Amino acid sequence: MSTEQTPVKDASEAEGTGTRPRRLTYAATLAGLEGAALFVGGLWVLVLGITGSPDDRQQAVMLGITLAVLALLPLLAARGLLLRRGWSRGPAVITQLMALPVGLNMLKSGGVAVPVGIVLAVVAVTALVLLINRETARALDIKGPGRAG
Repeated sequence: MSTEQTPVKDASEAEGTGTRPRRLTYAATLAGLEGAALFVGGLWVLVLGITGSPDDRQQAVMLGITLAVLALLPLLAARGLLLRRGWSRGPAVITQLMALPVGLNMLKSGGVAVPVGIVLAVVAVTALVLLINRETARALDIKGPGRAG
């Protein structure tokens, strides 16, 4: 029996916490901002549903709660991206794919929704570009199709 031990990796190698690419940081920031905005919007709708006089109080309260809970997806994805967790790219991409049609529909609504729709659509496209590139995949240790090991 050999008493030889395997060399221990340094902390950054063991936890995958080496240098994080700026693209990944930017994508995490955008996802976090979307999550925060969704959470604040959900709380706003919830408070208005409770204190205001909506057409249907129960529907307004449920919408507020739903938006606040949905905010967890981009917030968790943002945290995962910052920590360079491979699983986090999927929820972040899904968030952008859901935000894009919402932003485009807001463009058709008119009024105050138009500038919000423009911002949302631009953020969604930008985040998608940042998330779906080789540098991000490499930083998250995600293998592409047909690339083993």
